[in-house]
Amino acid sequence: MPWLMILVLVLALLLFGIGFALKILWVVAAVVLVLWLVGFVARSNGPSGRRGRWYRW
Repeated sequence: MPWLMILVLVLALLLFGIGFALKILWVVAAVVLVLWLVGFVARSNGPSGRRGRWYRW
């Protein structure tokens, strides 16, 4: 039954990879949130001296 051990090993590696990818995605989401909040707070004044929109579109 070596194929069963190989299957379990592949499944464990796959689940570890998925867990690692999800952790990285959470970190990326947190960094993007912090950058968005900093951009929201520290937005520059427009030509008329008023605060510009906090969004681009």
